[in-house]
Amino acid sequence: MAASIQDNLKRVQAASRILSSLPVERINKILRDLANATLDSVEWLLHENKKDLDRMNPEDPRYDRLKLTDDRIKSIVGDIQTVASLEYPVGKVLEEKQLPNGLFIKKITVPIGVIGMIYESRPNVTFDVFSLCLKSGNACVLKGSREAEYSNRAIVALIKKILEQNKVNPDIVWLMPSDRAAADALLQAVGLVDLVIPRGSQQLIDYVRQQAKVPVIETGAGIVHTYFDESADLQKGIAIVLNAKTRRVSVCNALDCLIMHDKRLPDLPAIAKPLSEKGVQLFADEKAFRVLKDTYPAHLLHPADARNYGTEFLSLKMAIKTVSSLDEALEHINTYSSRHSEAIIAEDRAVIDRFLKSVDAAAVYANASTAFTDGAQFGMGAEIGISTQKLHARGPMALNELTSYKYIIEGSGHTRVP
Repeated sequence: MAASIQDNLKRVQAASRILSSLPVERINKILRDLANATLDSVEWLLHENKKDLDRMNPEDPRYDRLKLTDDRIKSIVGDIQTVASLEYPVGKVLEEKQLPNGLFIKKITVPIGVIGMIYESRPNVTFDVFSLCLKSGNACVLKGSREAEYSNRAIVALIKKILEQNKVNPDIVWLMPSDRAAADALLQAVGLVDLVIPRGSQQLIDYVRQQAKVPVIETGAGIVHTYFDESADLQKGIAIVLNAKTRRVSVCNALDCLIMHDKRLPDLPAIAKPLSEKGVQLFADEKAFRVLKDTYPAHLLHPADARNYGTEFLSLKMAIKTVSSLDEALEHINTYSSRHSEAIIAEDRAVIDRFLKSVDAAAVYANASTAFTDGAQFGMGAEIGISTQKLHARGPMALNELTSYKYIIEGSGHTRVP
């Protein structure tokens, strides 16, 4: 590890020790001050963000993730204010008991320590990670991508300014260089970094998993399905599919594959019509293609092949798979899902219950758009990522997921007999 990177990580680790004694009122003030300063700095933040946008092709799916707007910054500010208003997650008593021998044992929540974040494009993540880490008593090391370098530098400069104004050591947040060597150093930082969370493409997730020597929580790619059951309500389906696919195509909760029960294929043109108006390209299996070929724009309709299933499109593209039963739908999801978000549109309660119990994903929906898989939408204020694994955290990760716990044991001269 390069000496300069190691020195910076040591400073972050040392600074992290002050956070456990920082009063929650002071933490909340810092967050509110940051929210206000962000609103006051909108013009500057957009100017720096434009430098990044000017270097990227607008057709690149990452462009939308990279882009800041007035409304997006206002939404970020709202998330920061929400985090400030949430209950402090550190020091909660999870369990307490007195043993027959008189020892009193208490299990309480504690910060994880130093959290490293490796992420692509999204400058909003810089705000989210800092806000959640500060409120949960953790220091953070940020490894953004080259694509967002100007944006991230501006945001971290603003954060450090607010910390200094509040007389808190600004070393509790560090933005690493944007090159690959820095990422490798972070992944090897045993003893200096307690946890690394990657957020981005499947390629990034795989690289971090393979190279890391420090603990990792995966926030995996979203290969998202929605199953339209034989019992589904058509109007609900039209609205849900359109929202899940087109609300924001570049995010991980966007719909990638619509699974249609074959008895409801006559309804497919009605479901697809709003998609055509948004310019969505469909990759339909043989049965669905036959139903759509006379109504869906020819330049937007393509025969599906094996590559179209299990693909996170991150664009105005969607696959369609026809099935003859719930079992077949479940098998398709089990084969191709990334365990992120899956949904069913149905009115049959037994079918809904079986789907919700059988699908193995972090978020499973009935009659709702997968676009809701988001920490802010779940009332968490913001999220540091959406975990697709099962150990420690699963689904949107926010304040509670950024804590661990320890046992406090009090006695009165107790000793253990041989």
